[in-house]
Amino acid sequence: MQQVIRAERPHNTHASRSMTDMSETRGMKLLAGNSNRELADKIAEYVQLPLIKAQVRRFADMEVSVEIQENVRGEDIFVIQSTSFPANDNAMELLLMIDALKRASARRITAVIPYFGYARQDRKAGPRTPISAKLLANLITEAGASRVLTVDLHAGQIQGFFDIPTDNLFAAPVIVKDILEHMGPDNLMIISPDVGGVVRARALAKRLGADLAIVDKRRERAGESEVMNIIGDVSGRSCILVDDIVDSGGTICHAADALIEKGAKTVCAYATHGVFSGGAMARIARSGLNSMVVTDSIAARDEMDHCPNIRRISIAALIGEAMRRINNEESVSSLFD
Repeated sequence: MQQVIRAERPHNTHASRSMTDMSETRGMKLLAGNSNRELADKIAEYVQLPLIKAQVRRFADMEVSVEIQENVRGEDIFVIQSTSFPANDNAMELLLMIDALKRASARRITAVIPYFGYARQDRKAGPRTPISAKLLANLITEAGASRVLTVDLHAGQIQGFFDIPTDNLFAAPVIVKDILEHMGPDNLMIISPDVGGVVRARALAKRLGADLAIVDKRRERAGESEVMNIIGDVSGRSCILVDDIVDSGGTICHAADALIEKGAKTVCAYATHGVFSGGAMARIARSGLNSMVVTDSIAARDEMDHCPNIRRISIAALIGEAMRRINNEESVSSLFD
C-alpha cells in the first residue's frame, strides 16, 4: 500500500518574464519534489513550461517512491528540490528523482537546490566528525546529476566538493531591489552580524553605495550568541543586517538589540534562507527588528502568518533565468555583472 504525499497539479504556463524575454528552450523539462512546490510552480511560470507528470510518494513505512509518468529520453531535465526540513526526507527524494531520470535516459540532469542543507557542516569541526556537505555532494553526483544549481551556499568552497559543474547564484540582486523599494538609498548602513559574514555584507554595501558596520560577538555554545561590540557608528542610521541563513534567530535578534542600544534609527534584517527552527519566529516577533525579510528558497510555514515582522521575497525569476541560460548554453555569471 502506498500513501500519496502530494499529487500533480495542473499548471498555468502563460506567465510573463521579468528579467529577459524567453528564447526557445531546447528539450527542457522541469521536475519538482515535495520540499517547496510553491517555488517550483513560480519557476515553471517564469520559463513557461509545465512540471513533468510524476508521483513522489511514500510507502506505508515512509520509504520514498518515485515514478516519472512521461517520456524524458534525451531531454534536459531540471530537478527542483530544496534539502530543507525534513532534510533527510527531501534529500532522499532528490536522489531518487535523479536516479529515476538517469535510468529513463535523460540527456542531462541539473539538480536545482535553492537551499543546500548540511552546508554548515563543511569541515571537520572536531575530531571524529563528518564533513556532511561533502558526503551529500558525493551522493548527488553518484545518483547521476550532471550539474548543480544552488543559491547562496553557506560556504563558497562547497562548490569544490562537487566533481560536476556547480553554479552558486547570489540573491543579492533581489535583496537590493527590495531594499531600494522599501527603504530607499539614503542613510543606509549594512551590518554584518558576525566577522564571518563581512565579505557578504561588504558586497551588498557596495551595490547600495552604503556604509558598513560589523557586530563583534562571541558564541559560547551552539545555538547561543553574545554580542560584544559594534564596530562602526550606527547612531541615527537605518541599519540592515545581512546573513545567508537564519536558523534559531538568536544571532540576528541579539545583533538588533545591540544596534538599537547604540542609537540605530531602524533595524531590518535580510537573509536568503529562512530555516526558522525551534522558537525562531516567536523570538523574531518579540525582537527589535522592524522587519525580517527572507527569500522563498525554503517553503513557508503556517507560523509565518502570525509573525507580523517576517516577510518573504521570491527568487523564482533569478533561478528560472539561470535555468534558461544553462539550457541555452549561455553565461550564468553575467546575471550578476
